Amino acid sequence: MEEEEQLRSFMFLMTYMLLKRRRDINNANTQRRNEIQRRIRHRQYFFQRQRRMLMMMIAGSIRSNIRTRPWTTTPSTDWWERVVMTEFQPSDWLDKFRMSRETFFYLCDKLRPRLARQDTSFRLALPVEKRVAVALWRLASNIEYRTISTLFGVGKSTVCRCVRDMCHAIVALLSSIYLRPPNEQELEDSAQLFLSHLGFPHCVAAIATLHTAIITPSNNASDYANPAGWLSVLSQVAVSGRGQFWDVCASFPGGTDPADILQNSSLWATAAEGGLSPALLPIFVGKPLRYVLLGEACYPLQTWLMKTYPEEKGRRASHAALTEPQRLFNRQITRALRVSEEALLRLRARWQCLSKRNDCGLDVVPTMILACCILHNMCESHGDAFKAGWQVEVVEAESPQPSHKQLLSTSMDQSHAEEVRQLFCDYFQQHNN
Repeated sequence: MEEEEQLRSFMFLMTYMLLKRRRDINNANTQRRNEIQRRIRHRQYFFQRQRRMLMMMIAGSIRSNIRTRPWTTTPSTDWWERVVMTEFQPSDWLDKFRMSRETFFYLCDKLRPRLARQDTSFRLALPVEKRVAVALWRLASNIEYRTISTLFGVGKSTVCRCVRDMCHAIVALLSSIYLRPPNEQELEDSAQLFLSHLGFPHCVAAIATLHTAIITPSNNASDYANPAGWLSVLSQVAVSGRGQFWDVCASFPGGTDPADILQNSSLWATAAEGGLSPALLPIFVGKPLRYVLLGEACYPLQTWLMKTYPEEKGRRASHAALTEPQRLFNRQITRALRVSEEALLRLRARWQCLSKRNDCGLDVVPTMILACCILHNMCESHGDAFKAGWQVEVVEAESPQPSHKQLLSTSMDQSHAEEVRQLFCDYFQQHNN
């Protein structure tokens, strides 16, 4: 019994010593791991401190030498700085930017308050001239952002931002100069041009529609299907006798009725209140009469808006119902409406982002349309040349503009509008004899 008691005590002692040894080993391992982690954290802090010091040194070198950049993957800008700015001929400026060199720098100066950016410690801001050139190249050619990115040595996101920023800047800064209601002298000048060049008297502008092809929108895509079946954004424009735009309403789905757009536009309110005629009404056929606008057959007849007498080519009875003065009136108004057709064709030819399918978002397209109309007026006002080849390219490449269904006599027609249209019939009949 005594031996068993001694053996039991010995076993208990050995067990205790083994457990204590294991606990000591575990504690030693824990302390070792903690020490290793402490050293790692210390080393990371040391490296971070060195990195911050290195970045401060780089920033200091940039301030002292502005040409030094902290990255080495920036594409070369030699093409822009050397070729465009020093070697481009007048014809090159016209081909690539759709305007003369003088107009280009005039535009840059006008947009500088909105487009100028400050240099930072790690990035040099793009000059205003380069930002404008990137955006104009896109508007004029409608080529991919990737191609323009490579050409100008900037990122694709930068190209997109340049286009967006410039379009917004043009609308904000230049609308009051190049896209505004006409004054009395401009109304008289436009009326003279319609009479002398187009043979239509007492008229100051023509209203027309423009469809701009777009990619499929994420919402309500069917609303953007126009009468020709393709997706578009619909714009309403008023064109003066000089072929320049006085009023533009953009951003409507391609399936919208043009008459609805007109009735809800500021142009309708202005014209209906006599805002497109001088305070002292001009005389026409011996009577004081407001100046009129000319519109397509899809618009309602108003005392201030003339359109053709309705004709249906498939029914001879309709032709027979028109008198010779009415047919003559239709021929004259169709001839005069060419001013809006030619202006829109020149617009799409100069800025081909409007003639080809535009892959920008619907939040950008309306502003882009307005910006292109303003740029059109600016180039026309500055006398910049227009190349016939641009127009040929558009005619061959783009889908034909949809034609809208003619609007027959409705409640929207004014009661005295037919009397005004008869005055014009009488005028053309007298001058045709």
